[in-house]
Amino acid sequence: MSDPLNSHLMDRFRVMLSCPDRRGIVAEVSGLLADLGANVTAAAQFTDLASAQFFVRYEVELNPGQLTRQSLHADLSSGLGDLLSHPDSYFVIRSSDHRPRVALLASKASHCLVEVLQRWRSGELPCEIVCVVANHPHIEEYAGWFKVPFHHVPFSPKTKEEDFKKVEEILEYYGVEVTVLARFMQVVPDAMAKAHRGKMINIHHSFLPSFVGARPYEQAHSRGVKLVGATCHYVTPDLDEGPIIEQEVVRISHRDSPATLRRKGRICEREALARGLKLHLEDRVFMHGSRTVIFD
Repeated sequence: MSDPLNSHLMDRFRVMLSCPDRRGIVAEVSGLLADLGANVTAAAQFTDLASAQFFVRYEVELNPGQLTRQSLHADLSSGLGDLLSHPDSYFVIRSSDHRPRVALLASKASHCLVEVLQRWRSGELPCEIVCVVANHPHIEEYAGWFKVPFHHVPFSPKTKEEDFKKVEEILEYYGVEVTVLARFMQVVPDAMAKAHRGKMINIHHSFLPSFVGARPYEQAHSRGVKLVGATCHYVTPDLDEGPIIEQEVVRISHRDSPATLRRKGRICEREALARGLKLHLEDRVFMHGSRTVIFD
């Protein structure tokens, strides 16, 4: 066990494992970690009975320099070879100090973009926001507030394919690990969605799966719903149908116009996106088919 007086000196890692369920997995993984000298400081597990898939997330600490992330990964991979050989297995180890490089994509609306930038600046989001890309030039002002590099890519129907290539080049140039669509009102090409599977997050201004596509608040108003909300989800080739990470709702009434719904909905959008991104950055989200398993 680590010395609590020197706990700030420890190397900390997050271990994420998903595999077909069977008896003894927790004991096996915990035993391997103990044999390697790792102290487990937090653990969460879940078995999806419908698919018989097991999920576990550990937070562990080791003495400084005892093991690198690569050697910890290699040693655990060797010990868990039979579990990891299954095609449905997922295994990742990350340093708790890792701050993923994040790009924000936006269009005309700025509220989600500014919310993420502000929470990042305040230290709430453990990442490095390395660039902002938008198809509206006025977004540069907001990026400038936080001294983040800005790139304007003016999308048009005739040049959309080339415009997305420019976006990909920007992401590659900055070594982006996570891309956030902060009300980016362009449909991502299938190839791009597949290439960024599990690493591209969108906020949809609707409580999905209701009111998919454009003008969801107008759709909600015409149906007379009593709740509106927002959904943070991973981007997939199927429009607005990616695995859901987080949602937020607000109660409304018959007195609310579509404009009022949009105003109230923006609060939901900001909250759902920021919380969903934080869950992803802290490695608390497992994709499981069309769903997610989240250890909050």
